[in-house]
Amino acid sequence: MTQNHVSGMETSAISVLKRAVELDHSGRFQESLVCYQEGIQLLMDVLRAVKDDLKRGHYREKIKGYMDRAEQIKAHVNQIKDDGKYHEQIRISEDATGYSYESLFKPYISSALTEVWIEDPYIRHTHQLYNLLRFCEMLLKAPCKVNVVHLLTSQDEADSSQQNSALAELKESLRVQGVTLDLRYSSTIHDREIRFDNGWIIKIGRGLDYFKRPKGRFSIGYCDYDLRQCQETTVDIFHTQHTKTVGDS
Repeated sequence: MTQNHVSGMETSAISVLKRAVELDHSGRFQESLVCYQEGIQLLMDVLRAVKDDLKRGHYREKIKGYMDRAEQIKAHVNQIKDDGKYHEQIRISEDATGYSYESLFKPYISSALTEVWIEDPYIRHTHQLYNLLRFCEMLLKAPCKVNVVHLLTSQDEADSSQQNSALAELKESLRVQGVTLDLRYSSTIHDREIRFDNGWIIKIGRGLDYFKRPKGRFSIGYCDYDLRQCQETTVDIFHTQHTKTVGDS
């Protein structure tokens, strides 16, 4: 392994761990834990590639420090989850980037996740239907085995034909992937939240529709949602030992 490659891995590790510390200090513990784990793995890769004993000792010390902090966070998160008091808030500012569904939901997806509930009154217009499609694609690529997605939304009263045909197509496409789309409509729904059967509840002020319209079809951010600007919104994350089904009060 070349020195440049080792240096590149070290730079990546420092960047990820710096982000972990920032999130840690902001009280965004679940997110920081993911970054600590990724950064520690990168540092361990560097350690394996380094031959100098002095440097190896330096990396071992760093790794131990970060591992100790990650364990403290894990114990803290588990305790407040057990107490039913977990609440974390993320404020997405106007024009912010880096908030694709992959980035936002990654800390809360685990191998135990098999069932998802989506409550969002506005899955009607083309871009909103595409948002749902992208969210489902994210779940299919994630390290979990989701087999049921429950969607509770409202029907487009002006013209429901596009909504109905798009959701029917998505339902069939998910079926081919081994996932059931359980679709229900409500005329009184107003809350927006996403629930995972591993206990995580994510409430986004704007639901899945927090992205700005791209400036054009060949503008940066049109395909990659991490590069797309967001509208200002607040994300509240909770954890419960008992996941309710859609429609429960």
